[in-house]
Amino acid sequence: MALTEIAVKQAKPKDKAYKLTDAGSLFLFISPSGGKSWRWRYYADDKQKLLTLGMYPDVSLAKARELRDEARREKNAGRDPMQERKTAKLVRQIAAENSFAAVAEAWFEYWKPTKSPRHAEYVIKRLRADVFPELGGRPISAIQTAELVAMTKKIAARGALDIAKRCFQTCGQIFRYAAVHGLISSNPLAEIKPSDFLTQRAKENFARLDANELPGLLRQIEAYQGAAITRLAMKLMALTFVRTSELIGARWDEFDFEANQWRIPAARMKMRTEHIVPLAPQALDVLKTLRLISGHSKLLFPGERDHEKPMSNNTILGALKRMGYQGQMTGHGFRGIASTVLHEHDFPHEHIELQLAHMERKSASSAYNHAKYLVQRREMMNYWGNFLDQCLGGKVLRPDFKRVA
Repeated sequence: MALTEIAVKQAKPKDKAYKLTDAGSLFLFISPSGGKSWRWRYYADDKQKLLTLGMYPDVSLAKARELRDEARREKNAGRDPMQERKTAKLVRQIAAENSFAAVAEAWFEYWKPTKSPRHAEYVIKRLRADVFPELGGRPISAIQTAELVAMTKKIAARGALDIAKRCFQTCGQIFRYAAVHGLISSNPLAEIKPSDFLTQRAKENFARLDANELPGLLRQIEAYQGAAITRLAMKLMALTFVRTSELIGARWDEFDFEANQWRIPAARMKMRTEHIVPLAPQALDVLKTLRLISGHSKLLFPGERDHEKPMSNNTILGALKRMGYQGQMTGHGFRGIASTVLHEHDFPHEHIELQLAHMERKSASSAYNHAKYLVQRREMMNYWGNFLDQCLGGKVLRPDFKRVA
């Protein structure tokens, strides 16, 4: 005889456990403590099995019948309902243990031994700051492409386009690691790249040498037979990698020799915000020599005919042409070489971009702090000065080159 909801509700516990039977081998098991659980009896592999379908009143009589019918369909399809649920529970447990953050940390431990400590620290810092808050707690097997795209767009929306790209690429490595270890069945990033959904910056293409050609260029600058002021301009550009317009318009009152800083005013900057250039000892030596030549002027590099105006922006380009670098190198090329080398030597991307004055600013530019990472940037510029000294000696240094104190 089939059960009724009233009978189920009114069933009281007894000294011993007992059951109330419903149709189709479904019954309600009542324990001496008063607990009521739905169970379904079935046979699999010639063995009787009991499948628990849930507790009453969380699972009503009607719901218990639905679950019984669903389990019966599984059995009729050749699957063991109890084993199916055990497998599903194990999958859920594995998914919980294999959150994106847990897998990412495991990947990081596998990946970092071959990387420099500086670069490894940067990568894990970016994951913990930008990726884990969005996806860290999610099972890695459940994360969809759309979630990763949304996370990447969120990073880019704050003006950190390059950081967004790097986070996306790191996530791709993590998903490949997860796929190799059987934690996911497919990589949601396998078929897409950042350029598929992120707005790209317009690129300025300036001719420049490869880093391995830098020693030869520096020696050519040292031996330059033209005007001494032009030779010093090229040396200072190499050491500071500012834009050509920012260099040739430099004024002596922009330099703080006590703080070893060059503060380029906002009016002369492309981004219209003040830019601080920490001066390495090598840059200070160039300035001391330059002062003997142009110290009588307000400008570091006064024009040859009109000392009240800066030298032509073609002066450096012309000098490079005379040294045999026409079409191969421009003044702007020093910026590209510095960016490439410093990235290869594992300086943080945001420090390099800020020193290049590439950091994107929103309209609320008051939030931009021109002194951000100044201590770290000073260390980086000192490193760069030492790097150029070593290059002048004929070496292109590996990324493990240590900064000379």
